[in-house]
Amino acid sequence: MRTFAKVLAVSSVAALALTGCGRADTSTGGGAAATSGAAAGGFPANSVIGVALPQKTSENWVLAEKLFNDGLKSAGFSADVQFANGGVTEQQNQISSMVTKGAKVIVVGAIDGKQLGTQLQSAKDSGATVIAYDRLVLDTKAVDYYAAFDNFKVGVLQGTALLDGMKAKKANGPYTIELFAGSPDDANAKVFFDGAMSVLTPKIADGTLKVGSGQKDFTQVVTQGWKPENAQKRMDTLISANYTSATLDGVLSPNDTLGRAIITSVKQAGKPIPIVTGQDSEVDSVKSIMAGEQYSTINKDTNKLVAATIEMIKALQTGAKPTTTDTTSYNNGVKVVPANLLPPVIVTKANAADAYKGTSLEQYTK
Repeated sequence: MRTFAKVLAVSSVAALALTGCGRADTSTGGGAAATSGAAAGGFPANSVIGVALPQKTSENWVLAEKLFNDGLKSAGFSADVQFANGGVTEQQNQISSMVTKGAKVIVVGAIDGKQLGTQLQSAKDSGATVIAYDRLVLDTKAVDYYAAFDNFKVGVLQGTALLDGMKAKKANGPYTIELFAGSPDDANAKVFFDGAMSVLTPKIADGTLKVGSGQKDFTQVVTQGWKPENAQKRMDTLISANYTSATLDGVLSPNDTLGRAIITSVKQAGKPIPIVTGQDSEVDSVKSIMAGEQYSTINKDTNKLVAATIEMIKALQTGAKPTTTDTTSYNNGVKVVPANLLPPVIVTKANAADAYKGTSLEQYTK
């Protein structure tokens, strides 16, 4: 069981690297944990559905807003989709407003997963079902389901890509790397990092990898707010302190926005671009990958995740239990939350054309 408030140590690194956490539960129910307040009796087809999204920090969040609005309306629901660009307090107020409007389901992409307990408990008390979207809501019983990509596997794929990219440039190590993580108030940031480190830690231990700055702990490498300016500033500092003459072979970046900021820092310092990972398949990063700069990204198709979430809502509307694929791994510190997980896909220049075939990104791979 993976506790997201305090992620448990990984006991079988090799197995996880090969299986992406080895999840095989394909339950369509959710056990006892899934039934509390899960709108078992259904609700009217034209009900209000609230969607509380965080700040617009990436292209995928902006796309999610449109997809939720369009998809919920097409399904006959009344959509109330809100961004909380003003921060946690704004998101708390938005959720409270959704409760007041009588929302039957509230989908939450949390800014800070630990600060919504009071508002979500009010939602539960009103009879609403709460679905955590993309980011697990922590330290509260007032969440029924979790819809996301397998974020631990995302980290595994990023760590593996970093190793593969460096080996392709230089067949034999040792390799010098730096580590970056996302914002500490995002529950996913630690999960991405732990997934990557399940692959990288053994290589650090056997001497294949060296972290030039020595900064290896999550708390040392976080990027507050997922802000690219924070990543670029830290990269500037790392280069000036550690790479005036040494060579930097690779950088673990948790997403595309930060990856591009890291590359900008390296370029401005006049250094060769190392292998840099990413996530989210942002247009500028796909272009960068095709230009031979950023090495990899992760394709987590927002279209598919929003569609899967809306299917969960439609099931609840009829009084059925939504599909879940993992009913044991996602402990939010208070309860195990049944999860509906979609598989992420690693993308490099070598497979970009196939990975994005038939999508809006295909045009950038030619």
